[in-house]
Amino acid sequence: MIRAVHVVIPARDEEQLLPRCLLSVEQARLALRDARPDLLIDITVVLDQCRDRSALVVDSARMHGLSVDFGMVGAARNAGVRGALESSASNGVAPEGLWIACTDADSVVPTNWLTEQVELASAHDVVIGTVEPFGLTDTAVLSRWRARHLLIEGHPHVHGANLGLRGSTYLEVGGFRSLATDEDVDLVRRIRAHTTRWVATDAVRVASSARRLSRCRGGFADFILALEDEVS
Repeated sequence: MIRAVHVVIPARDEEQLLPRCLLSVEQARLALRDARPDLLIDITVVLDQCRDRSALVVDSARMHGLSVDFGMVGAARNAGVRGALESSASNGVAPEGLWIACTDADSVVPTNWLTEQVELASAHDVVIGTVEPFGLTDTAVLSRWRARHLLIEGHPHVHGANLGLRGSTYLEVGGFRSLATDEDVDLVRRIRAHTTRWVATDAVRVASSARRLSRCRGGFADFILALEDEVS
């Protein structure tokens, strides 16, 4: 049974987009609190090599910020999850009772994001969600993106911006590795080899920024740029 939920958000110089992300996560937290007042709900923003005012944004939102110096999203996510596991243990919650919800600092989650994940956790140990770009005004590029992404139940995609899993499952497969990209894909590959208790769903779609400035090579922004090159 889930007893605690911890949202982990890696951020690297995200002061512009982080406020919108944190507002959406706070709204999702309040919705879950209304539905499940028995749950402990925490949020950690992992500030990885931030040189801007991202830390001030986190402080203003009255959320917990964890400063690290990895410059690598996989290591940042892992630090956040390990901190969540330690925090829940200090509150008497074992790893199997902790649900970890992952998103990104440039993303906006729906209000029912956490409530839906916790509901799905009654039958699954991992929830693999979908994302859709926001701020993409070029209809040709958006059409190409949609042609390559199945926003359906049982979809084949993996996004760190929309991923939830049980703490015990995270530990069993070794967690996020220190990778600059595809740390989410790598983790889910190991999870699928480890257990059948996962679900790929479009029930709670997350909006991710379609910005052109990538925080890491091979990330979401680079994929959008590649689509723009195809239609130019």
